[in-house]
Amino acid sequence: MTDMIDLSVATRRMDRVLDGIGDEHLLAATPCTEATVGMLVDHVLGLTLAFTAAASKDFEGLTDAPPTLPTGELPGGWNDVATARLSALADAWRDPDAWTGTTRAGGIDLPGEIAGLVALDELVVHGWDLAVATGQPYACEPDEIAACLAFAGTVSDEQRTEGALFGPAVSVPGDAPALHRLLGLTGRDPSWAPPG
Repeated sequence: MTDMIDLSVATRRMDRVLDGIGDEHLLAATPCTEATVGMLVDHVLGLTLAFTAAASKDFEGLTDAPPTLPTGELPGGWNDVATARLSALADAWRDPDAWTGTTRAGGIDLPGEIAGLVALDELVVHGWDLAVATGQPYACEPDEIAACLAFAGTVSDEQRTEGALFGPAVSVPGDAPALHRLLGLTGRDPSWAPPG
């Protein structure tokens, strides 16, 4: 089994990034070519629920449906909603049982330990997406990036297609910083910057 990973570092960092997003950012472009900032925030709100349910192995609805393109229509007080959901996500993955057995996320059955790594990867990579799109600084812990790199390196070329788990890999120098190598593996250009 993969060693348990405390997701609270990643959830708190995501919460800080979301705190730096205002209404003026919601229609801005992101490194995810199909998604605005608002759409990615919507996606984060959804994934927190889905992966909390996956940790609890609660298979009633939230874990069954494949992910859909988010609309960007955010609930009132979405930042407070995000804070509560991110805290619940971290709490759920503190349970050792979350990392064992089989669970489900996005309609796919997978080992609990892999679901935990997917949740971490979503937080780390989408945190970067939102930070760079809104001009915020971003840094991750080395152990988080190492765990995400190990997971991302197992994803097949078939899974690296648009609309799948990751977009096609972007070539990044082998001596690039670890975060940049992770971004390339997940289909992102580490040099991306907002238009203009």
